[in-house]
Amino acid sequence: MTLKNAKKIYFTLIAAVTVSGFLTVCTLGQAVRRKKLETRLAAAATEHEETPLFTVRESGGRAVVFRSGEDKPYLLIDIDTALLSDCDRAQLAEGIYFTSESTLRQYIEDISS
Repeated sequence: MTLKNAKKIYFTLIAAVTVSGFLTVCTLGQAVRRKKLETRLAAAATEHEETPLFTVRESGGRAVVFRSGEDKPYLLIDIDTALLSDCDRAQLAEGIYFTSESTLRQYIEDISS
């Protein structure tokens, strides 16, 4: 094996390890984000026992916020639901309920990032 071939192999291995590390970090980041979102949704679900003030659901390919008891949209969230995960889309199809505007704003921030 020549020095030139050894360098090629070395740099190929370094590139492969770098790409693998990047993919691992991205995957872990998404797992942490999902866990955080599930925790907030679980908190929102326990709040659902109270009278919900807002409902977020999918309408026309977009996430839309409705006030309790109203059919007219209160707020349009600038996110295409096709870009969300299957789990998020299923939750939006059922409707996600919030009893405070602060938890609603946190949820909007989470799905928009």
